[in-house]
Amino acid sequence: MIPVSAAGHPLVLAHRGGAAEAPENSLAAVAHMRALGVRHLETDAHATADGVVVLHHDDVVDRTYDGSGAISELTWDRVSRMRNAAGERMPLLAEVLDANPDMYLNIDAKTDDVVAPLLDVLARHDAFDRVLLASFSESRLERIRATAPAGHVTTSLGVAAVTRLVAAAQTASNPDSWHVPGPRRGARAVQVPECLGPVRVVTPRFVAAAHGAGLAVHVWTVNDAAAMVRLLDMGIDGLITDRPTLARELLRARGQWREPPAPPPAR
Repeated sequence: MIPVSAAGHPLVLAHRGGAAEAPENSLAAVAHMRALGVRHLETDAHATADGVVVLHHDDVVDRTYDGSGAISELTWDRVSRMRNAAGERMPLLAEVLDANPDMYLNIDAKTDDVVAPLLDVLARHDAFDRVLLASFSESRLERIRATAPAGHVTTSLGVAAVTRLVAAAQTASNPDSWHVPGPRRGARAVQVPECLGPVRVVTPRFVAAAHGAGLAVHVWTVNDAAAMVRLLDMGIDGLITDRPTLARELLRARGQWREPPAPPPAR
């Protein structure tokens, strides 16, 4: 099962593959992470019009590729002809899983339409044990938990459940009484910003409440060293960052970086 925490060794989750260091959600970003020794990729999944699962953040291709249009309205044949600034085509989830058997993927299922083909890819590649599925949508996460093989899927919390967990932390009450999903339902992590507008989400009480519910705490998107230190001192379990090199070096300096085993050759 995908590790969501490691005692004394917080995880580095490369946001969109480490978007400040390589083209976001690209094969080059995955290769860069492997070279760094970062084994957790935070990424996003969409389905093309013909049901092919690709790794891309936006609903449309315009910002990052030399094409135009919504992914859901384009066939894979059309999408595959487009190139990003590094000259690469959009990655397929299946190829990233195949080529990187030692890596863990934190995948944001961006639309309802991607759920079924995404779960199909994970089943065909026997990859449920190295993937965490995320979404802002509580209903989408509930569908994932209900559809995936029982006991195999790992998810984070959606916005509604996060709100209930924040309330439980503020009132020092049991998260169970607020119906916060926990490990028994496949939820093993809460992934949140440190602050949301004027509201401070991540506090020592919030971290304690999450841990009490059996949930690891991953914070996004943390690109500043001082913020990393502040959050690590609260006992969070993972930094979701565009700057994985900075996070790795900071953890090394604190004696909290765990070198991964040597990766197998990329296939």
